[in-house]
Amino acid sequence: MKERVISVDIFRGLTIVLMILVNTPGTWSHVYAPLLHAKWHGYTPTDLVFPFFLFIVGTSIVFAYRNKKADSKTYKKITVRSLKLIGLGLFLGAFTIYFPFFKDFADIRFPGVLQRIGVVFFFTALLFLHGNWKVLLGICISLLVGYWVWMGYLPINGMEPTFDRAPNNWANFIDLKVFGTHMYRADYDPEGLLSTLPSIASSLFGVFTGMVLVSKRKKKETLLVAMGVVLIVLGHLWDLAFPINKALWTSSFVLVTAGWANVFLALIYYLSDVKGIKFGSIFKYAGANAIAVYFLSSFVTKIFYAIKVDEETSLHSWLFDTVYTHGFLSAKFSSLLYGLTVVSFYMLLAYVMHRKKIFIKV
Repeated sequence: MKERVISVDIFRGLTIVLMILVNTPGTWSHVYAPLLHAKWHGYTPTDLVFPFFLFIVGTSIVFAYRNKKADSKTYKKITVRSLKLIGLGLFLGAFTIYFPFFKDFADIRFPGVLQRIGVVFFFTALLFLHGNWKVLLGICISLLVGYWVWMGYLPINGMEPTFDRAPNNWANFIDLKVFGTHMYRADYDPEGLLSTLPSIASSLFGVFTGMVLVSKRKKKETLLVAMGVVLIVLGHLWDLAFPINKALWTSSFVLVTAGWANVFLALIYYLSDVKGIKFGSIFKYAGANAIAVYFLSSFVTKIFYAIKVDEETSLHSWLFDTVYTHGFLSAKFSSLLYGLTVVSFYMLLAYVMHRKKIFIKV
């Protein structure tokens, strides 16, 4: 088999592009419904994006570490990369453009997307180094079932637990106790502490897919689609007892999103690796510098919101209102155009970096 699986690179880059698109509308007041997260239970296309990235982290771990020894050198490499990701995430949460360039300590958000990627990468890589697929499957099932039992059946302060956004929700309760004011919202964080446990399972499902891709079996795309369909069905059945919810990263959410990831990756794999159809190169370029591109987009967006053109208008809002808002365009379409412009810029940047052989590894 070829050492490089083109579909994995395309899928990774496409996921990063979608992460940037859903994070940078022209205005949050006018966004098409598929580009917004579900308000609580349920899921939208946008809710698939982050779990897709954690899934492909697991798949990439198989390619990167399948021939590595479980020794101090490998442990150091895994640990350093994890700490870099967590550090970049904390920097994004703390940075401000005004002196002394960091928020007051009480206002800094501790959890975040990059922090979760760092933690999930660390544990998934270590588990992969030390366990075969049977052991990993056992761990995956234990995480998902254990999380369900914890969230749904263990009393909390003498009250029955709930999956709603409430004080007697275990994920919300623990995040508030541990992080206090250092959260995305006053009462919960979508990248919180307890919900990180099932997110490791999201990455482990990516590991299983990676194992299929590096195997010598035939018709891999058929197996991936079958795996995907089974996971989607199981996830929707589990939804009846443990609602699909991204903010809580519920076990049903893990199954459904891993299922869709397998289906989409199987399609890309069939077209690119099996049929040899050349497409999606621009996404490969973004995937080659995935974390660097995502971090830069998040950092620049934060700066654009922080710079004030006047007392009430940020640079971001001024650009949107001046360049993209017109009477002949709907507000939602204008907002989407702004996001597509941002995406196009970073795709072009990724292309230039690839052409100049600039690869920033985190």
